[in-house]
Amino acid sequence: MTSETIRPRRGATFAIGSLPHRDINEAIECAWRATEIPTIPSLPRRSPAESMVAQALVGIEGVSVGQYGGIGVDISQLDVDHFITTDITSDAYGSFAAFLDSFHEHNTSRVDTVKWQFIGPVTLGTALLRVGLEPHIAFPLALQAVRSHVEALELEVTRVCGDITQIIMLDEPSLEEAWEPGFSISSEEVIDLISGALAIVTPNNVGGVHCCARTNWAALLATGAQIISIPVPSTASEEEMDAMVAAASRISDHMEHGGQIAWGAVRTDGPIGGSAERATKILVDCMCALVRAGVDPEKLRAMSYITPACGLGTHSDAIADAVFDTVRNVARKMGEKATASRLTHGT
Repeated sequence: MTSETIRPRRGATFAIGSLPHRDINEAIECAWRATEIPTIPSLPRRSPAESMVAQALVGIEGVSVGQYGGIGVDISQLDVDHFITTDITSDAYGSFAAFLDSFHEHNTSRVDTVKWQFIGPVTLGTALLRVGLEPHIAFPLALQAVRSHVEALELEVTRVCGDITQIIMLDEPSLEEAWEPGFSISSEEVIDLISGALAIVTPNNVGGVHCCARTNWAALLATGAQIISIPVPSTASEEEMDAMVAAASRISDHMEHGGQIAWGAVRTDGPIGGSAERATKILVDCMCALVRAGVDPEKLRAMSYITPACGLGTHSDAIADAVFDTVRNVARKMGEKATASRLTHGT
């Protein structure tokens, strides 16, 4: 990762995870208007084939996905070394293909970046464990599947959109489980899996990791991800704040080498309420804690994105619109002089 790899865009916004829409056209319209950086949507409510596990299993010999997302494995047919194909015309990639079909019609403002996500190898491997595969099969197969699909989808976006920058996030909700003692593979192997998946992203694009669970800052930063996407630590949780501050020197090093942080500033779990003012205050309080721990305030602002905390697939279309409205307002407030002054002084 080098400082030239990422084009810093102070306070730019993008979406995280899935959308709740059942109608592809409505989801595409939402994707183009919701955030500064359009996010290619996934719509598991439209079709279970678009759930992140099901998407990744398409094309694996010996693995099948049922109509409602259930996974079947035929051990006699399973071939870990078999080439995994990505069928962009399949139902699993319905909204991905539809977004690409809409690109030239909607890209009137000439955006230079799109973002999309794919399941990470740790979460996919954990899903394969749960259907009976042994770790020595589940995780290498998961890594191969993620690398194959990400490579194919990245090429497809380039084919349609040209040399536009792609932010490609690996979605890893199972990471909290993976850091616990007794997990099926070691923490070092977890980091190697993610690093191996990120390595398939071409140098002109940007690879990142999203985890909406408890953040292990040191481990996430060790993966080599160019963007770390995490929910904003709760200022009410001493444990979360202490963990973030303890990683301040690693965060500084991450940004010095061109890395960025996507701050999940707007809650998506449980009842969604509150205002942009409150979300901004919590985010700025966290950033000020990092500044007091030695992180450069200007670099911190310049190398940050603003996002929802996690996906919106379990909410309504109207709630999704409200969350994105708040995300945009938080980003606007982060750009104000008063916020810059607070960060400069770390207060």
